[in-house]
Amino acid sequence: MRVQTSLVSIFSAVAAAAFVVAGWNGGLAGPTLSPLIADNRPNAIPVDTELVLAVDVSYSMDPEEQALQREGYIAGLTSREFIQALKGGMHGKVAVTYFEWAGPGDQRIVMPWRLIDGPEAADAAANAIQRAPYRRAMYTSIASALQFAKPLFDASGYHGLRRVIDVSGDGTNNSGPLLVPVRDDVLAAGITINGLPIMLKRPLPSSLDIENLDIYYEDCVIGGPGAFVVPIRERAQFKDAVRTKLVLEIAGRTPEQRVIPVQARAPRISCTIGEEMRRQRWGN
Repeated sequence: MRVQTSLVSIFSAVAAAAFVVAGWNGGLAGPTLSPLIADNRPNAIPVDTELVLAVDVSYSMDPEEQALQREGYIAGLTSREFIQALKGGMHGKVAVTYFEWAGPGDQRIVMPWRLIDGPEAADAAANAIQRAPYRRAMYTSIASALQFAKPLFDASGYHGLRRVIDVSGDGTNNSGPLLVPVRDDVLAAGITINGLPIMLKRPLPSSLDIENLDIYYEDCVIGGPGAFVVPIRERAQFKDAVRTKLVLEIAGRTPEQRVIPVQARAPRISCTIGEEMRRQRWGN
């Protein structure tokens, strides 16, 4: 049964951030994922986690949000907490790739797979992300981003005990394939999906945004062992929340807190709400 819980101050060095957890397993998400999607070649380098950072660059993300998003990942990858979590793994190293996405067919790899095994490698990865020019594009297709991310594990050059896709964005799926079948296909391959819904602005009547984007991510986007959501509601929270999220993903941990069962199996928000709003407002 999927469960949810809230956390405050997971690490003393990190500011308070709200978390929602699915697939809780007592606090440790070990190497339990199926190797259905993995680089199983003999020369694949063993790592603790293969992490795909999938970053929204649709037009609903204003330039300030884009900058905060990227700076959050850069700060998280180079943080002391991240390096400590890295060193605590079985192999003491992880593999990370970073790509930007918007509508169907609009996904671009900003940083190809990189091995991170200490501060120098983390700095090099952060610099590669920082150097990339900013861009924005039409539409929001979380489903297409997940479709793009899934095969990246096949020929990564690494073999991780865990495989995770970290999706950040400020809107619902409103174009491309339906989200739930794509999400379920990714989960069936043994990949965990975590979410970073960005909720810094109140939705405008003319937009396709919704109030409860965190609930949408909980019910329609994330999944897999230990999957969780970190909603970001304040600009000042951004860097600390991203850092904490990366630490949890690399450490393979889920929060050890009171478990609250989901009220019902049915989503609390329609998983096609983005498509429905688009049809109502634009007629397509």
